Amino acid sequence: MHFITKAITADEQVVVTSNEALQLENVRVPVEAITDDTTLTAEDSGKTYLLDAIGEVITLPAVSAGLNYKFRCTAAVTPSSWTIVAAANVIEGYAAVGYATVPAVNENTISIVTGKAIAGDEVSIFSDGTSWFVSGNGSVAASITFTVA
Repeated sequence: MHFITKAITADEQVVVTSNEALQLENVRVPVEAITDDTTLTAEDSGKTYLLDAIGEVITLPAVSAGLNYKFRCTAAVTPSSWTIVAAANVIEGYAAVGYATVPAVNENTISIVTGKAIAGDEVSIFSDGTSWFVSGNGSVAASITFTVA
């Protein structure tokens, strides 16, 4: 078994070339609060974004393989919804809300809905270079929606 004892920075890559298991310890995900309208970049990929009670607009960059973002509510969303917007109708996937599954098919907007979403509701987004694939968990029906705006 081989051990890597070096701290890996965000701009470094680790390549495993054998069939040995790779064990990571003390790995922390970058976390950042969003409190205003925000346009994400490729450099923001891999972060978890904390969303406060007052919804804003988050604009995704163009699709590019490997880009990924997570969004988690830290409070009940009021008085306005959070919206996550893509430039084209390339959002695919689903959200489990309440006891239902809500599909996203060729959408461009994800809404984390005011008066519905609460602390802990979350959305994850990943790009394969062609689409944005979304999965989400919402506390009640209609807490996360997908539309073409």
